[in-house]
Amino acid sequence: MMIRVDAEVSDELASAFPHLTPRHHRAQTTLVGELTDQEELQGVLNLLSSLGIPVVEVLTIPND
Repeated sequence: MMIRVDAEVSDELASAFPHLTPRHHRAQTTLVGELTDQEELQGVLNLLSSLGIPVVEVLTIPND
């Protein structure tokens, strides 16, 4: 799973998403990792929204 947000997510904030690894890209961050189900994804999206962080893209990355 990859979630791209239109903000630089600090390490402190990224710790709120223990299953995701932040990768910073000039004023954007991608959070990459495994989410167990749709409910967990919705929880991440809800938290980002409540923090005022716009989500730009959500992708499912196939397992190799």
